Amino acid sequence: MVSERQASFVERFFRLSENGTTVRTELLAGLTTFLTMSYIVFVQPAVLSGTMFGKSTGMDFGAVMVATCLSAALATAIMGLYARYPIAQAPGMGENFFFVLATIPAAAALSPEPWRVALGVVFIAGLLFVALSLLGVRERLLDAISPSMKSAIAAGIGLFIAFIGLRGGGVIVPDPATGVKLNPHIASVDTAVFLFGLLLGAGLTARRVRGAILWGILGATALAAALKLALPHLPAFLAGAPAVADSMLASRFVFAKGIVSAPPSLAPTFLKMDLAGALAPAMWPFILVFLFMVIFDTVGTLVGVAERAGLIRDNKLPRSRQAFVSDAAASLVGAGLGTSTVTSYIESAAGVEQGGRTGLTALTVAALFLLALFFQPIIAMVGGYPPATAPALVLVGVMMVRSIAKVDWEDVTEAMPAFLVLVGIPLSYSIADGLALGFIAHPVVKLLAGRGREASWLSRGLAVVLVLYFLLVRIRIG
Repeated sequence: MVSERQASFVERFFRLSENGTTVRTELLAGLTTFLTMSYIVFVQPAVLSGTMFGKSTGMDFGAVMVATCLSAALATAIMGLYARYPIAQAPGMGENFFFVLATIPAAAALSPEPWRVALGVVFIAGLLFVALSLLGVRERLLDAISPSMKSAIAAGIGLFIAFIGLRGGGVIVPDPATGVKLNPHIASVDTAVFLFGLLLGAGLTARRVRGAILWGILGATALAAALKLALPHLPAFLAGAPAVADSMLASRFVFAKGIVSAPPSLAPTFLKMDLAGALAPAMWPFILVFLFMVIFDTVGTLVGVAERAGLIRDNKLPRSRQAFVSDAAASLVGAGLGTSTVTSYIESAAGVEQGGRTGLTALTVAALFLLALFFQPIIAMVGGYPPATAPALVLVGVMMVRSIAKVDWEDVTEAMPAFLVLVGIPLSYSIADGLALGFIAHPVVKLLAGRGREASWLSRGLAVVLVLYFLLVRIRIG
């Protein structure tokens, strides 16, 4: 009887039937989203502690890991319960590198513990973010985006996460001459694992098998485990070949040494923000950068994921204010716990493709981030080996890019800005910067075409602000 009442409450609160989903689908979607973004549990402490760069920032690795899991869990739960969207949140990639490589060095002149000043900067940017959300500024910004631009954002994010997946799978590698290129060791074991997971996921998706993306991840992980066991038994000439010896399988795939482990202490970073230092004039540009990045990352992610999930109605996103407030509160939570800006994750699209449509998906992700504190060995084995999770990102990219068909390509005043967003997001490796290119171009092209009235006053004002931002802020500190 109790279980029936609980099921009825969940159905009513999240409106599962209305959104064409079930509890099972939502739970599976949450698991899929979590697996595709679980890498942040390990990447974030490696970045913020300086371990990734071989130079300590003063931040404790274990404390940052706990702060990452807790902030992601709390922020995602807020999104799931308040906004009721299937969108997960965690410390943002890009923001974390800017935190370490730009903000901490700038704060070194103000404090012997510059990372505390940097946390203060993130907190203040979060406060501004909350104010803009409560005033409805971001909601009006979202409504001002044309349907073609919304579709381009979704497709651009699809290309972006597919690119991330191809890099994670070892298919695309950096090149000093051209930026990127096809991996010369395309026959590596990493690529074999990636392609197996990709083809398995694609085949099961074509057959409409539920959990296809998740099965792709698990299949890739199983193959990686089998190959790892086989490595010591390979002939010397094969084991020493670059495709094997230099592979991520050899260096990064590690079998779990257990199932559970006790989480480290949060004390070294908890409420350690230096707000006085963060308010120094020298740090104001950094506050603006964090504010800009989180606003446009959030707008891009919300539009992209909601567009793909079919949640946008009449060019408007229902409960957008709740979604923005949830995202804004996440940054405050993250800074207080001891991590860089928390924002909405594009990997949420993986859960949407798995059928997630409501906040129950987000609550599932939140619960898994809490469990990750205790199941670190298992999460590390799957999430710490990119070729195992990369197939999910490529599959999601394929599905999201279909939104490109909704762009009005016959109207150049819509097509040109949409195209800049479409290519700008993956090529700049930044949702925020890609959106900025399109948002600047949109009112300008409309004006030059003699159709300036079609661009709202908000879009015109935003274009001016973005131009000034790039000229006065990004150039100065970038």
